Amino acid sequence: MSEIGCYFFPVLGVGSNLCISIFLIRVEDVLLYKLLEFIIVGLGFKSRYISYIQSPELMNKFLIFSALCLVFVSCATVKPGPDYSKLSAQELLQEATQIAQSTMLVDGHVDLPYRMKVGGFTLKREVLDVSVRTPDGNFDYPRAKAGGLDAPFMSIYIPAANQAVRGASKALADTLISMTERLTTTFPDKFAMAYSPADVQANFAKGLISLPMGMENGAGIEDDLANVKYFHRRGIRYITLTHGKDNLIGDASYDTSATHGGLSVFGEKVVAEMNRVGIMVDLSHVSDRTFRQALAFTKVPVIASHSSVRKFTPGFERNMSDELIEGLAKNGGVIMINFGGAFLDSAYTVGTVQVREHVVNWLAENNLSRSDPQAQQYIQDYTSKYTPFPTVDRVAAHIDHVVRLVGIDHVGLGSDFDGVGDSLPTGLKDVSMFPNLFAELLRRGYSKKDLEKICYKNIFRVWEAVENFAATQK
Repeated sequence: MSEIGCYFFPVLGVGSNLCISIFLIRVEDVLLYKLLEFIIVGLGFKSRYISYIQSPELMNKFLIFSALCLVFVSCATVKPGPDYSKLSAQELLQEATQIAQSTMLVDGHVDLPYRMKVGGFTLKREVLDVSVRTPDGNFDYPRAKAGGLDAPFMSIYIPAANQAVRGASKALADTLISMTERLTTTFPDKFAMAYSPADVQANFAKGLISLPMGMENGAGIEDDLANVKYFHRRGIRYITLTHGKDNLIGDASYDTSATHGGLSVFGEKVVAEMNRVGIMVDLSHVSDRTFRQALAFTKVPVIASHSSVRKFTPGFERNMSDELIEGLAKNGGVIMINFGGAFLDSAYTVGTVQVREHVVNWLAENNLSRSDPQAQQYIQDYTSKYTPFPTVDRVAAHIDHVVRLVGIDHVGLGSDFDGVGDSLPTGLKDVSMFPNLFAELLRRGYSKKDLEKICYKNIFRVWEAVENFAATQK
């Protein structure tokens, strides 16, 4: 009878040295055969493999192989992540800041281009110097660097009023795109254009802030489908189908006219053309019916570049219902959470109405106008004291809701900085404050890998899927 000896394997395990001694018995033993037969069948292998154990030589090799597998499994160490629940608030913030600084952070919507236009900057005047800290607004280079922001999508915003004048929407879009490009040529050591996830990654490696662009309001396309490809060539990488009013593409959430009953026939062609050329379909601002129809029509994942959760703002169609979020997730898309107060909490909207009513009454009682210096100071003080601003916790609650509903792979950040005025949450007043949100998410049990998905991996997945589909259409 053949007999197998004793094998000894020293194994480096997790935190200590483990030794596994494998003593092998006579292979002819009936009990061993039965045991191995049970294992083979239990693991779902075909019964023909049972015959292999009849050979002592094969059995010897089998047992040695099994021992080696056990060694490899024992050597596979899993380093546990830090236990954030045991960190102080200051330690959490330090950890969150480190994550923000070392991780690519994409913001789906920043209104700097239109802020420059409102500030009087045009193609004939030098751009706003956001290479240094600015006294107003929510975005500039120093604050973006402090907050770890690497790729804010520049919103090429087309007001709905432009839709009334043929050609005005496209003209404004061209102007804002050129102004954005000028930022990168004026401050090439700080900003760079980005037309793909690969561009963002390359700029990140160089320490540059990327300026990808999305057009807010498909009215810029006018009535010419060829403009979809034109704007792709100009660098637009998502188009928000509508804005404040219904347009030629479809119905908007803020408009009750229901002009098309959802997505128009022209809108269907626009979505198909966006898919074809490689522009992400953005369903922020559209009506629920437009949302559902566009979702059914698109052949690639979509985004909501700056929307939040309707659960916290009942009746506010601009935010997304659970049904729409589930549909978005099934499509493979991403909802990017808006930081505006009205998007985060109905209490903010109610509170601001009450503040405005008080101010109007106070002005009347004191026979003052808003332009009076005394009135301006009072309004500023009263508004600051009594406006019920949301907090960072509320932003985290929106993220939590999406994650519980559809998972971590379908949420991102779309702040709407420079676009929602003085309505931003306490602790998230500008781009330097992203670490405050990350600290709150860490406190709630999110991991660094979770934050990476929220920061860039989810939106990159959609962006790359759109690029890949477009590559097959050429």
